[in-house]
Amino acid sequence: MSSARKIGIVILSFGLVVTVAATTACRKKVEKAAAVETQKAANEFEGTVKTAVGKYLYLPTAQGFDIVLQGYDASSLIGKDIRVKGELLADKPSIFRADTVEVKTAGAYSTVYTRSQEVTFEDFVDVKARDAYAPLTITGTNKIDEWEGKGKAKVYGKLQETTVKEGGAEKPITYILLADEKGKDVGKIIVEKMTDYAKYYLKKLRLFDKFWFYVTVKDTVDKNVRFRTKELFHADVAFAGLF
Repeated sequence: MSSARKIGIVILSFGLVVTVAATTACRKKVEKAAAVETQKAANEFEGTVKTAVGKYLYLPTAQGFDIVLQGYDASSLIGKDIRVKGELLADKPSIFRADTVEVKTAGAYSTVYTRSQEVTFEDFVDVKARDAYAPLTITGTNKIDEWEGKGKAKVYGKLQETTVKEGGAEKPITYILLADEKGKDVGKIIVEKMTDYAKYYLKKLRLFDKFWFYVTVKDTVDKNVRFRTKELFHADVAFAGLF
């Protein structure tokens, strides 16, 4: 082999080594940048607040997560551009705990919330907990055995907020309207209490009009009133969702 050819092979080999090294270094830089961006995405979100009830806040840029601002009325942020920093909770994958929230005004951010206490979940109902709510099939106002003594249950229906006259005055009342498979009205449930978490999800899913309501069945309405008004029983609502 000639000297010129040997030199050419050496130069070519060196070039390949440099190319591979450069490619590897470039790939590592991209992977590192991606890792940083992923970390940022998991700990920081920016966007316009669309829905908030109590301490719960929904940000379209944080789809799949419910942002919790412990000890703060998140509804004051509706319609505002914010930047929220915090942490996803390992034991509650759908919850993003907010540590700080900044509001954007005239292009500049100012802090309006800094977490000062641990997050509590007195009204949170996760997917596993929903298994304790058995579905009810109600076919008529006289079928009290279909709901009495059921405790925790879920029903599929539509929320209605209206007023009734009581003692000469107007009183607000909330119903869950029930219908059979053919769409015929079966009856209505009187809502006594509803958690902020349930209210939050009803607003978050505002494009829908029917939901699964997770309720605690309470007192049955008196027979005479039940047949006249189709009010079946009283209930507290813990959660409302599409499944």
